Amino acid sequence: MKQLIIDRFEGKFAICEDAEEKYFAIETSELPDGAREGDVLRITDEGELLLDQEATNARREKIAAKQHKAFGL
Repeated sequence: MKQLIIDRFEGKFAICEDAEEKYFAIETSELPDGAREGDVLRITDEGELLLDQEATNARREKIAAKQHKAFGL
């Protein structure tokens, strides 16, 4: 199963990055409702994009821990 991370939004596109650091432009109309920058998307075998809330939360916690360690936030 492939995962993408929403890096940013540019106009009507979400710029997403995969594990190999390749970028993809996906129309925002194709994204799950409520998707935002930093969210992790799973791509099903059928090509459907799903918001992976568990992976998103884990990623956000890991980033927050790094920030806390680096900046004492």
